[in-house]
Amino acid sequence: MSPGKQASASEAAPPVAAGARLEKMRRRVRLSRLALFTAIAAGPVSLGVAVMSGPTTVAAAPSDKPTAVRSAAAAADPAGYAQVFVDAWLRSSADDANSAQARLAQSLAPDVDLPDPVVSAQPKPAAVTAVRSAQRGDGEWAVTVAAQYADGRLRYFVVPVTAGASGASFAVTGAPGAVAGPARAAVGKSPYGVSVPSDGDLSLAVGEFFGAYLTGAGEVDRYLAPGVKLSPISPAPYTAVAVQRVSAVEEAAAAGKVPADGTAVRVLVQVEARDSGGRWPLGYGLTLKARSGRWEVAALESATAQDGGAR
Repeated sequence: MSPGKQASASEAAPPVAAGARLEKMRRRVRLSRLALFTAIAAGPVSLGVAVMSGPTTVAAAPSDKPTAVRSAAAAADPAGYAQVFVDAWLRSSADDANSAQARLAQSLAPDVDLPDPVVSAQPKPAAVTAVRSAQRGDGEWAVTVAAQYADGRLRYFVVPVTAGASGASFAVTGAPGAVAGPARAAVGKSPYGVSVPSDGDLSLAVGEFFGAYLTGAGEVDRYLAPGVKLSPISPAPYTAVAVQRVSAVEEAAAAGKVPADGTAVRVLVQVEARDSGGRWPLGYGLTLKARSGRWEVAALESATAQDGGAR
């Protein structure tokens, strides 16, 4: 075929493609009209469905697992709100309804009467803390609050609180009720059943690490496994630290020699820290790994983690 004929064929192609597209559009219009006429014949309900539906409907496949929907009200725990109310309520008096604490208590619970203590008969609480919250129904909560006094007494109160539908508003719906404190939970057997020798390599490594971490005696990084980042407490809170006891989960922690590289053990460390104010018994959970004949800290429980190096 000559170049001229090729150019002619190429110039003729666009009208054919445009005609095909036009024909497709005409088919869609005819189908839409057919669906609309059918809906009109079927009645008003079908007509509404036809108008609201698009040309193509894609239905999502039903999931085998139900989707859990949690409302904002269910997610909003009013423990802090109840704590503020009880603190203000215990510090207020019906004889002085215009005091700051009385006004605060009444603003949080307008329908709750203020207490009427005898002057100097009951000291004000030293601290008030919410210790338990339980949802009783849709937006209804019962919050247990502990009041601690300077003389060592500890009293518990349960407060009924309603959470608004949006979860952004609360209201105390009744007077606090004095209740018994939470029962002491049963403690299971500790997994740290292996005693680690106090003069072994692991105990010595742990002692040096805590000396750097708690007293600033040395660089913390030198005791960490590769890739682990852990900042020391600054300023250092203690002047001296002594390891009292080390217990482990794995038997490898009690071995006389450092095991093969990569061996990991979990230990519970009891240390005694000292400062100008006295002696402080502290406890830590550690994960250590063996590398090049020494133990290195791979994780510190409840410490500030960077790059996932500590927990």
